[in-house]
Parts: sequence; structure tokens; C-alpha cells
Amino acid sequence: MSTDKETGLLVLWGSRACPDRDCGALVFVIYDDNAVVLSSFPPETLDFDATNLPSSVREALEEAVKCHAQQCYAAAAIMVRKTLEEVCADRGAAGTTLYARIEALGSKIVLPTGMLQALHDLRMLGNDAAHLEAQAYTHVGQDEVEAAIEVTKEILKATYQYEDIMRRLAALKRPEGA
Repeated sequence: MSTDKETGLLVLWGSRACPDRDCGALVFVIYDDNAVVLSSFPPETLDFDATNLPSSVREALEEAVKCHAQQCYAAAAIMVRKTLEEVCADRGAAGTTLYARIEALGSKIVLPTGMLQALHDLRMLGNDAAHLEAQAYTHVGQDEVEAAIEVTKEILKATYQYEDIMRRLAALKRPEGA
């Protein structure tokens, strides 16, 4: 237990065993006197459903999530952009630039217009993270990356997972004539 010199908050730390019986790993936490977690190791990651995702798409999004957890927001934004590139490659959307591939992707998958525009927004966020001259966003930080990952998860659901969800729902219906 100590007091943070900058904020004057009482800071506590400790270790905990992972509640998953199969895991058994140790988790180290730093929290304030209101039990708000200030930091942890391993860091907390955003969750996502990897069902039916091609391995290249899943791996790129996993890396984006890991970068976000380590507060490496520019790297996370670049990995979100790579996730989009992997979706385009998986769906056969051709073009010499990611802009062109996203435009081609619109004819390969069914997405609402807003989600198609979001693909370009995610591309621009990745550009801003990678290039000094790109400036579509004023900042590439935690809020921007969290929103980008959430939007990417929804695009992946619509692209790869909606059929399974619909099949699950249909399987729960009463058989006709019953």
C-alpha cells in the first residue's frame, strides 16, 4: 500500500489467482482505495468472438486487441487496418490500394451503407497511425482505437458470423405442424 505522489490517491497492489480452474495463472493488480483497477498484468483485453473467422483475420484482430491492452494505440490502429486488408483478401476484393479493395468488397459482401463507410474510416485511422501526413483524425488514442475495434467486430460479425446466428435461431423454432 502506498500513496500516489501525483494524485494523492491511496494505491493498493496484490496478486490474485486466475478464477479459471484450468488456468491457475497469477494476476497482478494495482487498484485505488475505491477498488478501481489502475493497472494489471497481464493487461485486460477486449473480448471478441472468433467463430468462423479465417485464421489470418483472427490473428490480425487478436494482435490489434493485444496492442490496445498494452496501450500501443497506433500499433493497434495499424492492426485494425491489417484486419480489413485480410478480410478483403479472404473475400477476393481486388485493387491496387486498400481504398480500391474496400470499394470492391462492397460487391462481395452484404453490409449496410454505414458499415461500408466505416471500412473507409477504419482505413483512414490506420493511415493516421502509420503516416505523419495523414490527418483524418486529430488523435489516435484509446477512444479512437476502442471504437475502431468495436466497429471491426461488428463488420466481422456481419461478414462471417451472421449465418450461424440465424441458423441457431431457426433451429429453436417449433417444427411446422407441431
